[in-house]
Amino acid sequence: MVIKTVRTRYAPSPTGFMHVGNLRTALYEYLIAKSQGGTFVLRIEDTDRERYVEGAVDVIYNTLRTAGIIHDEGPDKGGDFGPYVQSERKDMYLPYAEQLVNEGKAYRCFCSKERLEKLSEGSDFGGYDRHCRDLSQQEIDEKLSAGTPYVIRQKMPLDGKTTFKDAVFGEITVDNSELQDQILIKTDGYPTYNFANVIDDHTMGITHVVRGSEYLSSTPKYNLLYDAFGWEIPTYVHLPLIMGKNEDGSVSKLSKRHGSTGFEDLVKEGYLPEAIINYIALLGWCPKDNQEVFSMKELEQSFFIEGISKSPAVFDYDKLLWFNAEYIKAMSDEQFTEHAMPYYKEVFGDSEVDFSKLTGILKQRTEKFIDIPEKIRFFAEIPEYDTDLFINKKSKTNLENSPALLKEAYERLKALREWTADAIHDCLINMALEKELKNGTVMWGVRIAAAGQKVTPGGAIEILDILGRDEALKRLEAGLAKLNA
Repeated sequence: MVIKTVRTRYAPSPTGFMHVGNLRTALYEYLIAKSQGGTFVLRIEDTDRERYVEGAVDVIYNTLRTAGIIHDEGPDKGGDFGPYVQSERKDMYLPYAEQLVNEGKAYRCFCSKERLEKLSEGSDFGGYDRHCRDLSQQEIDEKLSAGTPYVIRQKMPLDGKTTFKDAVFGEITVDNSELQDQILIKTDGYPTYNFANVIDDHTMGITHVVRGSEYLSSTPKYNLLYDAFGWEIPTYVHLPLIMGKNEDGSVSKLSKRHGSTGFEDLVKEGYLPEAIINYIALLGWCPKDNQEVFSMKELEQSFFIEGISKSPAVFDYDKLLWFNAEYIKAMSDEQFTEHAMPYYKEVFGDSEVDFSKLTGILKQRTEKFIDIPEKIRFFAEIPEYDTDLFINKKSKTNLENSPALLKEAYERLKALREWTADAIHDCLINMALEKELKNGTVMWGVRIAAAGQKVTPGGAIEILDILGRDEALKRLEAGLAKLNA
């Protein structure tokens, strides 16, 4: 028994940014190959020059590299099945189409653009009427001699049905009467997208074709081409749509009105590439257990085609944020500090700060690194604040008891011989014990005076420690003055 090596391909068009739907297709193709010890191929389909965007090929390379989706063969790596850029393969398609013409499975269509437009306007079907399908050889020769432009169309079966099996959606059958005689080669000699896809996939030995479920209806056209050449049909894996939540609670196909839909945009918004990939992997695929957080290596080992759902997946930005926070929490302190350093510098510049202490209070409280400057800006400069912040029902603080509480805390802290987190902790906890107060009653006013804002990363002890003795006492004095005023 010969076991064929699994070969999948990602074949993007260089038309701009990488949508999460395209990225999921690339990821699943990669995981299907890697989970079965196969090969993942990158092919650039650049023959649609009208939609070509300068620099878009670099976006493809950079996105895949950043996402950790590493191809085994491609334009930059080579391989035994190149070239891997479609425009460099342009001379190989016409001979295949002419082979079908010679075998009576395709024909030259000389219909003008005007005739086709008129036909489309006057037809409920809106398709081609096969006018040139049965031209005599004499008519064909005359038109060729006159230099009449033509396309090459495939002869589709006129009756019966075409059935194919999809790995996700099962068996699908369509009436052949619904299929038009599809164009294989355009008047400029270039192949259509569908024809080039089939030729490229066959000649590159692709065994699994992965794409969105919106392309289910075009699959019979692909299969009839494979049949015409007598080639083996690949395994099809059609993926469910990715939907977005609308304001009214309904869902529709994911678009920019729902939020960022491009990989680069999500990264710019502060989502880690690993978190994005982890989340996208679960958009339409369910693992065998309840595991949610996967490394790429774990995905390669766990992925299986049968876990792909038929049902549309809803892109939940809150869930992506949860994944991001989980990845941040799992970092070592050193890794977190390295990621956070640009944001630390944004606030503190070249000032001397114990960044390890900042990391200590931020790591478990950070959902996105880009949020850090706003969280810690008060350390560099206390904001203007209102005395109403000293009022807190849960901590039982108000404008009547806060001045005395803050003054007592200030005097005790000022008398400390050493300024460490432990010393500050013991000082304030002892005050609460001696005064028979809740810890929160003592801590609330101290934290407000030290930070000048209601919500802070870390509590009063951590904030005072990071500020240092001089700055901390200065802020407590200012808070007392504000309360007494």
